[in-house]
Amino acid sequence: MIYKGNSLSAEMLDDGIVELCFNAKGSVNALNIATLAEYKNAIVAISQCSEAKGVLVTSAKSTFIVGADITEFTELFKTPDHEIAGLFKQSSDIFDSFEDLNIPTIAAVNGFALGGGCEVALACDLRIADTTASIGLPEVKLGLMPGFGGTVRLPRIIGVDNALEWMTTGKPYKAAQALEFGTVDAVVAPENLTTSALEMLKDAIAGMHDWRARKQAKLDPVKLTAIEHAMSFSTAKGMVAAKAGKHYPAPVMTVAMLEKSVKLNRTEAMLLENKYFGLLAKTDAATAQVGLFMADQVVKSKAKKAAKSAKKKVERAAVLGAGIMGGGIAYQSAYKGTPIVMKDINNQALDLGLTTAAGILTKQVERGRLNAKKMAQVLNNITPSLTYDSIKDVDIIVEAVVENPKVKAAVLAEVETKVSEDTIITSNTSTISIDLLAQSINKPSRFCGMHFFNPVNKMPLVEVIRGKDTSDDTIAAVVAYASKMGKSAIVVNDCPGFYINRILFPYLAGFSQLALDGADFTAVDQVMEKQFGWPMGPAYLLDVVGIDTANHCTDVMASGFPTRMAKVDNDPVSILFNDGRLGQKNGVGFYEYSKDKRGRPVKVASASSCALLADVCGAKTEFSAEDIIARTMIPMINETIRCLEEGVVASAAEADMGCIFGLGFPPFRGGPIRYLETLGLNEFITLADKFAHLGEYYQVTDGLREMAKSGKSYFNTDVKTANVNKNV
Repeated sequence: MIYKGNSLSAEMLDDGIVELCFNAKGSVNALNIATLAEYKNAIVAISQCSEAKGVLVTSAKSTFIVGADITEFTELFKTPDHEIAGLFKQSSDIFDSFEDLNIPTIAAVNGFALGGGCEVALACDLRIADTTASIGLPEVKLGLMPGFGGTVRLPRIIGVDNALEWMTTGKPYKAAQALEFGTVDAVVAPENLTTSALEMLKDAIAGMHDWRARKQAKLDPVKLTAIEHAMSFSTAKGMVAAKAGKHYPAPVMTVAMLEKSVKLNRTEAMLLENKYFGLLAKTDAATAQVGLFMADQVVKSKAKKAAKSAKKKVERAAVLGAGIMGGGIAYQSAYKGTPIVMKDINNQALDLGLTTAAGILTKQVERGRLNAKKMAQVLNNITPSLTYDSIKDVDIIVEAVVENPKVKAAVLAEVETKVSEDTIITSNTSTISIDLLAQSINKPSRFCGMHFFNPVNKMPLVEVIRGKDTSDDTIAAVVAYASKMGKSAIVVNDCPGFYINRILFPYLAGFSQLALDGADFTAVDQVMEKQFGWPMGPAYLLDVVGIDTANHCTDVMASGFPTRMAKVDNDPVSILFNDGRLGQKNGVGFYEYSKDKRGRPVKVASASSCALLADVCGAKTEFSAEDIIARTMIPMINETIRCLEEGVVASAAEADMGCIFGLGFPPFRGGPIRYLETLGLNEFITLADKFAHLGEYYQVTDGLREMAKSGKSYFNTDVKTANVNKNV
């Protein structure tokens, strides 16, 4: 044994070949700080071994290296600006020292080789992958760029244009694709990976592969003519800037850095990578996107635990109500492999549900994402039915009838008599209390909410709502089923609006008050879309949701929170609803909807709606972008904090993921709590206090003031018990 660490070892094999094997304590290999230190020590040991003739880099896991441990590196990101580039140089120097070994090296890549894992492979002279491999540099998805030399090595291995594609998209590539790019030199079956890698390495030692030339190519500037350089980067800059937009600096900065670094030798180029990586690490976008990644891990981890602990396995499902929502739920379950019965009381509804599912599938076939055989399999997994006989043996029921408490209660009471004692019963409701609906169930422990978002096939979130009598086993089984359907499940406690709608309506109320104070709704939409980053501004969102739906939900929220969420006098939403303007449903709301000559959708501000609202709104007033953002976002953030304090949602991570997956909160801001902490708690309180006269929506909680005073973070504090003043 040449070197033995906790996460890797270097062992002499036959013929002078050293196997450098990554084998961390956990289920996967990741590059944390301790592993990097061991990597450095192993390289020194290999360089001092006179018998070493070549190095084979392997993994003892089913996957190569999944990347850097971002949870550790986020602390390093807090390093002062003038020190951070030097800090990351210490890490990249380790990879350089491996590349500088005066013997041939090869990486045998199996499974995932992402981020730092890919960069370990790139530092080798040769690379061979098995058919399970997935290789890529996804750092841009975290608001970063490769930081262990990937920006330097990849363009010198596969060319500038290809490297730009890899790094600015962050896309992982399968082994065969990586071979086409030239990122790996061969692809073999998994059982042949080690043998083939050893053979290739022995050939290199014997002089059959010019490994020294490969090594030198990664040390020199990229060989591009001035015209080639100009063409590559002029095209890339325009395309990347247009796609990334101003809110995502990482891909744009990656192109800007490469434009300079490809002209430099490795030493100079690496210093440039260190500098730009440090700059990106300090951006709000990186903080938000890294936080979002970690929040997603929290949600996924809870889902995995639920799946393991679930006593009830969902093998067959049923949805009651075959409208657009029911059809979407049926499609999603069937597409992900769980057969589902779609039950309704008339054939027209069943036809609509099947048409909805078939329409989604047809679009996928047209786009080449699905073949006709798979489409047929999915449709065969959906059984339409007019009778309860077809659902007696299902494991779970998803009730998705009209959003009316009396109708839902009647359906739930009836269906409970038609299924077995252990069948789980859920309601797809967006506003109706789960505890209220549970009163119609004889066994409420097996009942909970399962709130899907429309369109079901596109929206990744499912809100699983726990009632006061819902059992843990029920929650675990429903979360597991949602995960099986390809959804991210957030478990929340019952309250008016649950979590997502509860935080949405204060935001919309802030918009309504702005409109009543004379703001142009098109100007508000533009600010919230272009500057803040929402996919739709509040007026457009209301039209898409449906003015009738929004008006109904506003009534529900006002009933649940009669002081804070009391309906605004002359609410523009109610004005439009009472005039029969329902938004996209009937072509007119805040905007009017039509199609141009080519059949493309057209949206223009409705002059008649503007005239209607002019009777209740103040004189046209121009508000600054800062005030528009503050007046809409403060209510949402305050309500999110209340949901954390009350235990409606369990953690800041889940609060953020729910808002991003359920409402489309701008990912580069990381969610409402990450956005709050990026602003700074004290700064937010000062801002909110400026608008406190507008009402309770804008008044921060005592818990938030205490959090700010004590310097705590919502991401590592149990908000329910830590600092909320319970005497108030």
